[in-house]
Amino acid sequence: MSTDKVDHSKFDKIHADQLEYNAKRASGYREQALKLYPWICGRCAREFNRKNLSELTVHHIDHNHGNNPSDGSNWELLCLYCHDEEHTKFVNQVRYGNNGSTVVKAATHNPFADLKAKMEAKK
Repeated sequence: MSTDKVDHSKFDKIHADQLEYNAKRASGYREQALKLYPWICGRCAREFNRKNLSELTVHHIDHNHGNNPSDGSNWELLCLYCHDEEHTKFVNQVRYGNNGSTVVKAATHNPFADLKAKMEAKK
């Protein structure tokens, strides 16, 4: 016959710690974003369920992890691959400059401006 006693105080401490951890995690931006948005990658449209939800990440649109408005306006859900690609593009932009979105001035040259006069001159 076993004479081991159950240490209820140890169990109560572990249980209280777990409840505190759960509450802290539930208030985090990942859990908030998962409640706000459908579980679909915002880039490749891959759908997620509870089995593969760990592969869905929260991306901060402005790349500022401290900017977490409760309406989720700075978040988008991205799969691991699209999230990695987004950060690679950002690092390259910082490192090499923003050469992809330079403003191109409208063309002002009109190749047909004197066409009528040139055609009449040929006659």
